[in-house]
Amino acid sequence: MEHFIVAVNAVVPFLIYMAFGYGAKRTGLMEEALAQKINNLVFRAFYPVMMFYNLYQNRDVRFSAGRLILTGVLGVSALILLLLLTVPRLEKENARRGVLIQAVYRSNFVLFAMPLTESVFGQSGLAAASVMVAIIVPFYNVTAVVILEHFRGGKPNVWELVKKVLANPLILGTIVGMLFLLFGIRLPQCVEKPISQFSALTTPLALFVLGGTLKFSSLEKNLRPILAAVSVKLVLFPAVMVAVSVLMGMEPLERFILLSIFATPTAAASFPMAQNMGGDGELAGELVVCSTMVSVITIFLWILLLRSAGLI
Repeated sequence: MEHFIVAVNAVVPFLIYMAFGYGAKRTGLMEEALAQKINNLVFRAFYPVMMFYNLYQNRDVRFSAGRLILTGVLGVSALILLLLLTVPRLEKENARRGVLIQAVYRSNFVLFAMPLTESVFGQSGLAAASVMVAIIVPFYNVTAVVILEHFRGGKPNVWELVKKVLANPLILGTIVGMLFLLFGIRLPQCVEKPISQFSALTTPLALFVLGGTLKFSSLEKNLRPILAAVSVKLVLFPAVMVAVSVLMGMEPLERFILLSIFATPTAAASFPMAQNMGGDGELAGELVVCSTMVSVITIFLWILLLRSAGLI
């Protein structure tokens, strides 16, 4: 029951942010045009700050746990490759292909991994989880930008694709954050504090806007791809990675962090990215909402299953 409560506590704030935005739209406080402008602001101003700060605040973490890092990165890469080979065969529209691919492999690892790891392993597990946040989240962002750019423009030449990727606000924030991390650059407290506060605003604001743009009338049309994507994301591929971790003889903490990478819901950032990079924003939003709601049950069941099997 304790782990179910942790899963609920991780998910419910997300649902409240979205419900607040939906209520603002329904009561006429936020029109769609305003929501689009705020969404653009979140993507171009707030997310770069959050990407920077996620790396900057990990300055005291030692980059160890090589096996875990390698397995996580290779696992995400294998999943991306599998999706690139299968999704275009099943979905005809480019605007939906990139959205479906990033929805399956890109997790809300930052906001779920830390509380879940602390709940199961205590403070001792947080350092390893922080290492994976610093590695996996930038990897998510870079690959998502490349994939969305690829499906937005048909077949751009490599140099044009590279320029668009490097000009992406999330990538710029990641690059600056990585430079600060690698060179140990410190900011004055009077600067660091507002940056941390802007970073903390990002996800609530993004989910508020997501709630304000939701149109449940399209849910029936998108039901099949949503069911398929959520099933692969929260059940099928996590099962594969748990099996891999057992075959590799991983420690319980390593196995749980690996599970957190693959079994947590679709990243909230995928919605503003899709809307601002030529993807199907409506589908992206529905994938975030549905995967978040279903994850309350699936995360609890994963923890219960692994506990019962003595794997964590």
